[in-house]
Amino acid sequence: MRIQNNTAAFNVWASYSQNTSALKKSMTKLSTGVISNTDDAAGLGISEVMRAEIQGVTMARNNVNNGVSLIQTADSWLQKVSDMLGRMKALAIESNGIVSDTDKSNIQEEYKALNTEIGRITGKSDAAPAGQFNGIKLFNGSKSTLTLQIGATNGQTVNITLEDLSASGGLTTAASAGAASSISTMTTAVNKVASTRAKLGAQQVRLEHTASALTSYEDNLRSAESKIRDVDMARESTIFAKNQILTSASNAMLAQGNQLPGSVLQLLG
Repeated sequence: MRIQNNTAAFNVWASYSQNTSALKKSMTKLSTGVISNTDDAAGLGISEVMRAEIQGVTMARNNVNNGVSLIQTADSWLQKVSDMLGRMKALAIESNGIVSDTDKSNIQEEYKALNTEIGRITGKSDAAPAGQFNGIKLFNGSKSTLTLQIGATNGQTVNITLEDLSASGGLTTAASAGAASSISTMTTAVNKVASTRAKLGAQQVRLEHTASALTSYEDNLRSAESKIRDVDMARESTIFAKNQILTSASNAMLAQGNQLPGSVLQLLG
């Protein structure tokens, strides 16, 4: 029997320290929901790369959605232009009927007003707000191509093409022309706007497919990253309960181990 070195108590203390450390780790995992760098150092490095990729894909998806919004805005403007061109063609046809000079003058006034409004939407002047999206003029030729980053890797881009619908770009309405030529001009302008809307619609369909693909890719990345970084809460709860019991038991045994040297007193009477 020895009292200088209580080896039994020391062994219990070593077990108690291990159990306490394991309990603390379980508590940390359960409170944060993620593993620590000491649990899977290699996996942690892989997951950090995945997290950067996820952030990039998320922003790329935002770019695509903004591109879709731009096209939708452009189409809304062009719907107004198309409506006005249709009315102008009807006025040109009306003016070629049996109408008085006064009627023709009134028709011409409305025709010119609509022509001016179309020029405002599609023109190059900054004097009045034109058809635009987030400060980008959509139809006056100042921006013919917009490049969108649609991925997290350099070079993953797609272009949105914008038609020049200003007077110099081909959408001439000839407000002062005669009735016959105005009808022909309006037919050409209507076809030009219709063709532009069709091209924008095709680009929107492409971007919507891209956005859907990016959403799936992001979801798969998050799932893969989760398998590496996220704690299995059910499993960790079981481990926590085990460590809690072992810590309590080793604490009790440490108290018993500390009482063993006291038996020496019985030998001393």
